[in-house]
Amino acid sequence: MARTGRRPGQTETREAILAAARDLFGRNGYEGATIRAIAAEAGVNPALVHHFFGSKDQVFATALHLPADPGAVVSAILDGPRPQVGERLVRLFLTLWETPASRDAFFGVLRSVSTTEQAADMLRGFIQGALLDKIADALDIPPLRVTGIAAQLVGLAMVRYVVQVDPLARASHEDVVALIAPAVQQYVDRA
Repeated sequence: MARTGRRPGQTETREAILAAARDLFGRNGYEGATIRAIAAEAGVNPALVHHFFGSKDQVFATALHLPADPGAVVSAILDGPRPQVGERLVRLFLTLWETPASRDAFFGVLRSVSTTEQAADMLRGFIQGALLDKIADALDIPPLRVTGIAAQLVGLAMVRYVVQVDPLARASHEDVVALIAPAVQQYVDRA
């Protein structure tokens, strides 16, 4: 039974929740882990999970050391005129990849998902539920087109940051935005 009330030590409680989340996400995948189950595993009330992390998406992002708050990412993409979604998305993506802490986290995630099916399952569920479905719904476009955007961006990351193929690896932000944003925008605008 989950303990009610405040546990001693804020750091220990937060770390216990993260350890439980990592365990449950690992065993059950993103979809199979719930806030209630994470709380029970950590021996706390579900309200404490919400207190520390706000949402399941944020627990997942923190537990896996993902470099960005998924809610903030979705808001940054959607806030503004629809004809500039592609540009906002590519700019945000480049900024995340070019921030050292974010880049290191992305490389860690890429290594994990490319070598472990369990990690790929967890990340797939998270990306689908926390990002792609929300973007597809908000923009009222088919999920296939949103996964096309994701494929475009993952390809960009692989060529520019992982394999570092020139001239794309050395191109300025503005040149990359000018090259890739129109392709991304086509997925948004296509009738």
